[in-house]
Amino acid sequence: MNDTSLMKLYKSFGFESAHFLPNVPAGHKCGRIHGHSFKCEIEVTGPVDPLSGWVMDFADIKKAFRPVEAALDHRFLNEDVPGLTNPTSEVICRWIWEQLKPVLPLLSAVILHETCTARSEFRG
Repeated sequence: MNDTSLMKLYKSFGFESAHFLPNVPAGHKCGRIHGHSFKCEIEVTGPVDPLSGWVMDFADIKKAFRPVEAALDHRFLNEDVPGLTNPTSEVICRWIWEQLKPVLPLLSAVILHETCTARSEFRG
């Protein structure tokens, strides 16, 4: 790897939340209150420091995510989290980005798994 090479790091987190989607057609199952075991992957991209050998410490990613997790975990997103009155995966993904980017400048993507087969990705 040369000095201009970039490396991607991923750190995964989980949180449990309830929500409903207020703007779906009448009778849509997501219009009812339900919950998910969300999995969130945080991607950071940057050069590898020649001295430490890392882009950044995974513990620093965890520290940055801690307030986001506290805001989302075991919450009713529509009512408990400002900015998530329509908490689609896409909206939650962007919301997480907006919380993290100021404290995690190397953030390059937020990937949110709503189920094991459905996810969204936001890259700013």
